[in-house]
Amino acid sequence: MPPVTWRHSGPEPGAILLELVSEKKAGLVTTLVHKFDKALNVKKCRDESTDIFMLIDESHRTQFGSFAARMRQMFPNACYLGFTGTPLMKKEKNNFAKFGGLIDKYSIDQAVADGAIVPLLYEGRHVEMEQNKKAIDLWFSRHTQGLTDAQKADLKKKYARAEMLNKTDQVIYMRAFDISEHFRANWQGTGYKAQLVAPSKAAALKYQQYLEEIGFVSSEVVISGPDSREGYDDIDDEPTDKVVKFWQKMMKRYGSEEEYNKQIINRFKYGDEPEILIVVDKLLTGFDAPRNTVLYLTRILREHTLLQAIARVNRIYEDEGGATKEFGYIVDYASVLGELDKALTMYSVLDGFEDEDLVGTLIAVQEEVAKLPQCYSDLWDLFKDVRNRYDEEAYELLLADDALREEFYERLAEYSKTLGLALSVEKFITTTPEEKLRQYKNDLKRFQNLKASVKMRYAEAIDYRDYEPKIRKLLDTHISASEVIQLNEPVNIFDEELFSQIKEERGVYGPKTAAAKADAIAHATKKAITEKMEEDPAFYEKFSKLIQQAIDDFNAKRLSDLEYLKRVSDIRDKVVNREHDDIPQALQGNDDAMAFFGILKPYFDTSDEKNACDAALAINDIIQRQWKVHFWDDLDTQKQAMNDIDDYLYDEIRGARGIQLSTGQMDEIIDKSMQLARHRMAG
Repeated sequence: MPPVTWRHSGPEPGAILLELVSEKKAGLVTTLVHKFDKALNVKKCRDESTDIFMLIDESHRTQFGSFAARMRQMFPNACYLGFTGTPLMKKEKNNFAKFGGLIDKYSIDQAVADGAIVPLLYEGRHVEMEQNKKAIDLWFSRHTQGLTDAQKADLKKKYARAEMLNKTDQVIYMRAFDISEHFRANWQGTGYKAQLVAPSKAAALKYQQYLEEIGFVSSEVVISGPDSREGYDDIDDEPTDKVVKFWQKMMKRYGSEEEYNKQIINRFKYGDEPEILIVVDKLLTGFDAPRNTVLYLTRILREHTLLQAIARVNRIYEDEGGATKEFGYIVDYASVLGELDKALTMYSVLDGFEDEDLVGTLIAVQEEVAKLPQCYSDLWDLFKDVRNRYDEEAYELLLADDALREEFYERLAEYSKTLGLALSVEKFITTTPEEKLRQYKNDLKRFQNLKASVKMRYAEAIDYRDYEPKIRKLLDTHISASEVIQLNEPVNIFDEELFSQIKEERGVYGPKTAAAKADAIAHATKKAITEKMEEDPAFYEKFSKLIQQAIDDFNAKRLSDLEYLKRVSDIRDKVVNREHDDIPQALQGNDDAMAFFGILKPYFDTSDEKNACDAALAINDIIQRQWKVHFWDDLDTQKQAMNDIDDYLYDEIRGARGIQLSTGQMDEIIDKSMQLARHRMAG
């Protein structure tokens, strides 16, 4: 008979455990260590078999007290195997002989090297309590770029609110403000989450109150229920303490502590909100939420509790676009580990551990930030042979080499990651000269634009990791459009008035040479094509190639200035007016069907225009027929549309009409059709 697993619960768990082991009712039993004491209080039981294996989890905590002694009293000859996920303290190692020595060891730095967890970066932050006008003005100028004057004024008003609070509340408010700005600038909208560890339940509620007042970041509090000392002066008094009132509110809303915990944790793990989970002692051990990336420490944690807490943010995570979490971040407001400039064991919170067992636990954020100048230099080194630093065409031509282009992508990714990290660190922001900061940010934007251009120019497949939320967040937060060097004035090619001004050499752009005007039109058209590419790939791909060919011909001196201007103006007109040269009459006026026709044509013979046209109309009709509000949130409806397209291609195109489409080709058509519909139709 195979073993049976029993997980027991109820009013007398000790008695149930006793029944299972004494009467041998189960081959495998899962229990808690204190249940052995309860069992032996019911009835003395001793099994001297050597065929019993005891697998002990969290063995560093539980195996040196009276509960463990009672377990060994019940099973004196069993084989005891201990497991622990944190380094052992020196005193625990001395006592660990009772397990018979170490069988195997898997260190933290090994786990990082294997990709089982991400490395943890540590930053100590200190919020000044005294108002320092110069420091505050510098802080605001560097953290609020891109905000309007009204938005900046609103932030300063919220920041100044701390002056009206008592000292204790002021500390919480200023830290809450800094946490709000830190999370908003670096993580909001990326899908990543954070935990805030508060020193008490009352402080946890204060943090949430102030985060709500500041108004930028969503948060929830998860705490245990209040004890009998919280909130009652006399046994008949109504509860006055905020913790008690909060708990009663949660119990009224959720019905039970279990449901309160479950719903908030599920929203934190899988929903958009809360962005920050505020805790005191709960969820610091055993809580697994891979999106959890930042741990804000506002209280001292010690020994195993500290190591367990910081491990909440070292889980591997990959977002929907395929981008992976690079680091977990520990932001320390309580000076738990100071500057982390020496061995971790110099601090009393970890002084009981062996140095070697803590290797790789945390990395000072300054170590990663220090790599920024080299990353920046390595990136620019690829273009050392370009004579004119602002000749964008020369950069693109240089990157025609596939190997060099791949190297460029890798170095840019490393630079982007390191700069993003640096811009989240208070010390870097306040100690780096303003001009250097501007240079770092401007060049990031410039190289990101270059990457997009060469991917389009050399017909590479789109890699959705290019749109990784953290990079997009970095660009949106820290770089305004005015900071980027522009070789051509920004032009909206769909604005007829501005376009006419350029051609007529008047208006806001001033007099221009024919080549300069052509360049402005060409690059603006190229940008518009890139932005709209996925709405009609066949149409825009065609004009993307035409506009690039015009640029190349001009740079190769195959076109004069006026010829260049005329050609790009003609291309621009066709893009704006969506002029198709080869669209069947049956599709005229039906933009959606024309877009489907564009992706279908390559699968049909060049002479077989009618079947491609009919297929485009049919696929467009199928999607319109299945269309409804929130179509893209309903997987069943999407699958039905895909099945209908598959039936049409198989029964009508391949069956009735005899067009030789393979199964793979039909799958490609379905995928491309759904992608096209997603980019053309919102809902």
